Amino acid sequence: MLWLVVGLALGVAVASPGTIGLGASWSRLGPLYWHFLAVGWATQLIFGVAYWMFPPLSRERPHRSERLAWTVFALLNGGLAARFAAEAMPALLGTAPSAALFALAAFGQWLAGLAFVANTWSRVRAR
Repeated sequence: MLWLVVGLALGVAVASPGTIGLGASWSRLGPLYWHFLAVGWATQLIFGVAYWMFPPLSRERPHRSERLAWTVFALLNGGLAARFAAEAMPALLGTAPSAALFALAAFGQWLAGLAFVANTWSRVRAR
């Protein structure tokens, strides 16, 4: 829910930087706005619904690995935070974005996707 609220607030800032007293640098954050909504909100919503809906492994062990599920959560949100640091902070401070931090953010989110699939795949079975 946090990424939905943050993403929508960023969307307001991107859409109207001059009218609400923000500098023009906010208008350059359109990709970050979409990333917060697509990865931060929608992807995490999909992951949560998938964890909830896919058939349990067993009554005693309904989920494969709770630790891996929390790892997915940490990697995805860490990637989003790194993306914010790589894109928003330089735009607002007038410095160059960090390519290494962008790469780290993307890599963390990719690892989150792999971990999600690894943790969920065994729960997907033919009916």
